[in-house]
Amino acid sequence: MGNPIYGDIHVDTPLTNMSVAYMQSEDVMVASKIFPIVPVKKQSDLYFTYTKADMLRNEAAIRQYGAESKGGGYNVSSDPYYCDIVAWHKDVYPTERVNSDSPLQPDIDAAEYVSQKLILKRENDFQERFFATGIWGTEYDGAAAASATERIYWSSTGSTPIEDIGNAQLVVQSSMARKPNTLLLGPYTFRALRDNAEIRDLIRYTQGPATPTPALLAQILDVDRVLVGSAVANAAAIGATEDTDFILGKHALLCYTEPSPGLRKASAGYIFSWTGLEGAGAFGNRMYKLPMDLLGLGTVRIEGEMAYDIELISADLGVFFNSIVA
Repeated sequence: MGNPIYGDIHVDTPLTNMSVAYMQSEDVMVASKIFPIVPVKKQSDLYFTYTKADMLRNEAAIRQYGAESKGGGYNVSSDPYYCDIVAWHKDVYPTERVNSDSPLQPDIDAAEYVSQKLILKRENDFQERFFATGIWGTEYDGAAAASATERIYWSSTGSTPIEDIGNAQLVVQSSMARKPNTLLLGPYTFRALRDNAEIRDLIRYTQGPATPTPALLAQILDVDRVLVGSAVANAAAIGATEDTDFILGKHALLCYTEPSPGLRKASAGYIFSWTGLEGAGAFGNRMYKLPMDLLGLGTVRIEGEMAYDIELISADLGVFFNSIVA
């Protein structure tokens, strides 16, 4: 028996909707939260970038009586996005359905498993593209002593993360006219900030005995959001010794992200989500069933896809603290 043909594929709306809910409930994942999501109908297209120098130049002048006003414009460039389709599947066999209390539970279990694989891929993509060195306009390394390009480890005595982050905000704001509003932390970095003496002392005198939460840290550090990415992945191949650790290591990213994407709205990054894909949900994701009788009569393949592109829009709107925890 041959492979299923296109007509055999059934895009399963309930499983797709369940998959969306499952992705949104993944609190440890941050790739879908850090940048605004831009739903797109086409897999690839262009987005426009407006020249910062033209937008911020002081050029308006007093109009002389009877004269035309002064005026001008700005340069616009375009860059492409392309939503790659990431896919994974799980086969459900008749024996699983027979031995399940609910015939649909194996399908749901498979959809959750597939969703987990897809969002883990997206989280890892984000880390490789944006939570690393050599990407952002300003970068500091963690060190035992401060210098022009180094900051004292936030896990060390004498470190000043409040000043470090505040000064980094000024660097971006003075160049881009946007104050960074989001701080993304790996779990080691979050723990270091939570236990940092400077932050603890401030909380003690202003909040009383309180445990620093992401929301409380946001108030202290003068940002709208503190996100902590605690997703874990195994980097080892099948059969090799397990190599499991947090995807977002001992780093921090301070950036400005536009609350709602739009024309002439600057943002460190945008996530293009291909919702124009047939049956796709809000994340460019869909679940479908394929009959796989060639693997045994009644076998069904639960396959998931996610189509997205995480684009760096402005490197100058981000500051990366590399290995800021010892």
